[in-house]
Amino acid sequence: MRVTVADTDVLDIAREVVLERGEGLSEADVLRALRLPDERLPELLELAHKVRMKWCGPEVEVEGIISLKTGGCPEDCHFCSQSGRFPTPVRSAWLDIPGLVKAAEQTRATGATEFCIVAAVRGPDKRLLSQVKAGIEAIRASGNDIQIACSLGMLTQEQVDELKAMGVHRYNHNLETARSHFANVVTTHTWEERWETLLMIREAGMEVCCGGIIGMGETVEQRAEFAAQLAELGPDECTMNFLIPQPGTPYENYEVVPGKDALRTVAAFRLALPKALLRFSGGRELTFGDLGTEQGMLGGINAIIVGNYLTNLGRPADKDLAMLTELNMPIKALSETL
Repeated sequence: MRVTVADTDVLDIAREVVLERGEGLSEADVLRALRLPDERLPELLELAHKVRMKWCGPEVEVEGIISLKTGGCPEDCHFCSQSGRFPTPVRSAWLDIPGLVKAAEQTRATGATEFCIVAAVRGPDKRLLSQVKAGIEAIRASGNDIQIACSLGMLTQEQVDELKAMGVHRYNHNLETARSHFANVVTTHTWEERWETLLMIREAGMEVCCGGIIGMGETVEQRAEFAAQLAELGPDECTMNFLIPQPGTPYENYEVVPGKDALRTVAAFRLALPKALLRFSGGRELTFGDLGTEQGMLGGINAIIVGNYLTNLGRPADKDLAMLTELNMPIKALSETL
């Protein structure tokens, strides 16, 4: 393990360790990056972009997501409007198979290579897995060749094997926040339970998608801790979400993460995860606005969700696609993901 040299500038360390060698920053150095003053933010973003370009290339992976089962979740994730424990406006609903096929077609039409089927559950039961299987079969029968991912909560080994057999190539299961902060965010299950699911996914040969939400009351030290824990996991994709204070949830009155802090976090996570897909996900529109989204794309991001999220509206897909064109960032072709 490399030892941090306190009197060496953290960006000089990053240039040698991350940019030149493709190794992630240590937790201590990620924390130093997160503490850089605003006047050094452009320098940090520029370095993160260079790291992204060297180790990932200019292509951007585009993804769409759809909720197969919305609301009524028994867990108490304090950020989530789909929890059945909070008085939110979201009500339980299921999407039928034709609706799933249509959503997959619309996603593919944007040029996206990834379509993620999401359900608000602790973990899938037989009915849900049956719906997922039928949905995947119908999508394939329609001639749609898009890659299919799932996010269905915590899994058993048998369920992991079932999803693998269905042709699911990537599974999303977010750790959400640092291990030391998790119990303040969720009390109905543990960080370790999520970690175990992720290890089973990896062992089964599916790609691992794992990230979290910034702005849930964590300290800057815990953000660095979280980046280091993700680096230990080594996900193929890391989702960067920013808290949307949802009405009726315990976090409804939390402040939105300031744009500069969010950009600093994106860049620091890129320096911790130099070779991963780093995906702009929920909350970027509220946190950054249009200009900040472009800055994030030039500060380490190389994947993006287009269209709407699960219970929140996103930017129109054509607006994001036009932005990528203006930035000379080609959409990753499906053949490159196979």
